[in-house]
Amino acid sequence: MKPIIQEIFELGFPWQTADPFLFCVHHLDHYPNGDQEMGPKESLNGRNLGQDFEIKDGWRMYHGQKVPGFPGHPHRGFETITVVKQGMVDHADSLGAAGRYGKGDVQWMTAGKGIQHSEMFPLLHQEEKNTLELFQIWLNLPAKNKMVEPHFKMFWQNHIPKIQLRDEQDHSIHLEIIAGKYSDTEAMSPPPNSWAAQSDHQVAIWLIELAPDAEWVLPAVEGVNRSLYYYQGEQLTLAGTEIQVNHGVHLDSPQNARIKNGLKTSFLVLLQGQPIQEPVAQYGPFVMNTKAEIVQAMNDYQKDQFGGWPWPEYEQVHGRKERFARHADGHVERFAMNSQ
Repeated sequence: MKPIIQEIFELGFPWQTADPFLFCVHHLDHYPNGDQEMGPKESLNGRNLGQDFEIKDGWRMYHGQKVPGFPGHPHRGFETITVVKQGMVDHADSLGAAGRYGKGDVQWMTAGKGIQHSEMFPLLHQEEKNTLELFQIWLNLPAKNKMVEPHFKMFWQNHIPKIQLRDEQDHSIHLEIIAGKYSDTEAMSPPPNSWAAQSDHQVAIWLIELAPDAEWVLPAVEGVNRSLYYYQGEQLTLAGTEIQVNHGVHLDSPQNARIKNGLKTSFLVLLQGQPIQEPVAQYGPFVMNTKAEIVQAMNDYQKDQFGGWPWPEYEQVHGRKERFARHADGHVERFAMNSQ
């Protein structure tokens, strides 16, 4: 029998992933008070604006010049899944769609044949700090779906299934099921052309919180690549092996994996899925199957910018609105705390 733990690795920026996932990154920025334009109310002197990825004073501007975040940029051939634990993200795209989401919300976007979008981090609070914490996950598309029409779906935080478990000693285990199924609890349905849309692909994206000393068994599943990322806590024991915080583990999925937490609350992310097992050709934000398709993607983008940019700013933010999503067809949905 194979060992349960196939590999232990340090969590970098981004994290290591396995097919069908392409990329996963954890952003945690302790932004200062915001100004009138929703940028930081602090000097930006000494920052490499446009390419600010070094943490200075606890935060980064990334590609933003005035507001932190990622101004308009293209994607083709995969999906982005953005899980926001703290703070807000403003979305705008080349189809005219827009949104603001955060505080536990998830946006699942199928880039398909090509889209430009921006992901800005508006600092809405002028009298207090603006912490942002999010995960962005790239899930590959199979060749047959790489050129589908782009669109996105919102998973508002109060609709995401959450499971509260107790171990034999009454310690708590909390799960958020963004994709996949745990016992009888199923996630919301992903976009229709996603690799995750077929249940037999067994794609799972779970957020896991373990109370101090909690014990829990990650159940076995056949035929998937499975990775567990330990990003906050102190230490825990996985299948009898001590794992330090800021490490990830590739697991042999057909075996149960017993986790015994240490003395501090631990937070983990699970990514798993049946591999697509197709060639991957990637050039920055384009992920196709061949080099020729990458060249075609670049030519197509140069020709029409995937629909152009219908917004006044590439760092588009949406004023001081509440959370909302306006889709390309004009349909508007708004976050409602009591909605079902």
